[in-house]
Amino acid sequence: MDTLAITIKVRRKAYELGFDACGFSRAQKLDKEALRLEQWLNEGRHGTMDWMERNFEKRIDPTVLVPGAKSVVSVLASYRFKKNEDHDKTNTGPKIAKYARGRDYHKTLKSGLKKLFKYTEQQAGGINGRIFVDSAPVMDKAWAERSGLGWMGKNGNMLNKDLGSWFVIGEMIIDTPFVYDAPVSDHCGSCTRCLDACPTNAIYEPYKIDSERCISYLTIELKDRIPNEHKKDLGEWVFGCDICQDVCPWNRKAAYSSVDDFTPRDHVLQPPNGHRWSEIDEETFKTVFEGTPVRRAKHKWFTRSAKIAENNSSIS
Repeated sequence: MDTLAITIKVRRKAYELGFDACGFSRAQKLDKEALRLEQWLNEGRHGTMDWMERNFEKRIDPTVLVPGAKSVVSVLASYRFKKNEDHDKTNTGPKIAKYARGRDYHKTLKSGLKKLFKYTEQQAGGINGRIFVDSAPVMDKAWAERSGLGWMGKNGNMLNKDLGSWFVIGEMIIDTPFVYDAPVSDHCGSCTRCLDACPTNAIYEPYKIDSERCISYLTIELKDRIPNEHKKDLGEWVFGCDICQDVCPWNRKAAYSSVDDFTPRDHVLQPPNGHRWSEIDEETFKTVFEGTPVRRAKHKWFTRSAKIAENNSSIS
């Protein structure tokens, strides 16, 4: 099968499997991105995320991570639901980021990517490679950008004209050649709404994020006490944060998701039995958040953030 034909078939199959976008880029070293990443790490902007310092060569070069790789196939899946927006309009208590209110995207995307990998293997007559969903040192946003699926927004999130930034990313790195997509131009223009809205000034310059000030980092990645100077600015966020996405004009136009797995679960939107999130025991935490991204926070750190959010909210 010729390269154009297999590119068309694989992209079509990605849509059939429920992905909202699929793009192709040549597997090669990310020279420009490597320089930015190295500077960011040297400045200590990654906080306690020491894992970002490891496997640097694999992170910037997919042919080191997957020997023989020729292509990176990136896919996007939307998690925008009107149910989330209706809930946020009336909820004045602690909040969980929208992407974490349904099934864990790692599981959903991996399931779809395994099927896409198998299909590609059938069409190409055998391939070597791997699939990834935040599971290895892969710069997924950079590859999605190179695959023509959007541009890097000033808040550090990928933006797509049709999906805004309400999507998650996965990829296949394989030894099959495709017809490669061209990157799209930046459409943020002079807008600075995400910078202006961030209560902790984590977006210290357009396109640059200080993790140690980011609410998502503080409520998910930080396995320690949250610094006193940031507690008030955390607002009502218990797990993650959507502020910089909520104010983005592109997200107001974004299409709604058709991925049932990402539908927000009622028992995740509100604490059980009239309790506060900070009051739930570890067993209840595991039961309520089973199969969702929130399990990553662990009970100890979730209730830590919940206490702060409750103190900041109108329910305290």
